[in-house]
Amino acid sequence: MKKQRQLELLEEAINATGHKVRYEKGSFIGGDCRVRENMIVVVNKFLPVEGKIATLASVLRKINPPGLSPDVANILDSLTKNDLFSRQSM
Repeated sequence: MKKQRQLELLEEAINATGHKVRYEKGSFIGGDCRVRENMIVVVNKFLPVEGKIATLASVLRKINPPGLSPDVANILDSLTKNDLFSRQSM
């Protein structure tokens, strides 16, 4: 599956949880936050597509919503197998 399609699937999965995905510029990687009653996932828009995927995937791992699609579950599993969620790689 192409990287851009993986990014789109992760965005859809996050939107389905009630979070809104925003791409902003700055000196940060990204993550989830709450602004008043709005749940937002902020991603650095200057990251390469792989970095955006890793950021969204880490937020999905943290949220851990039920009923993820098989495609999204496969993306998360492949990132876990590549140790992108290990403490040593962060």
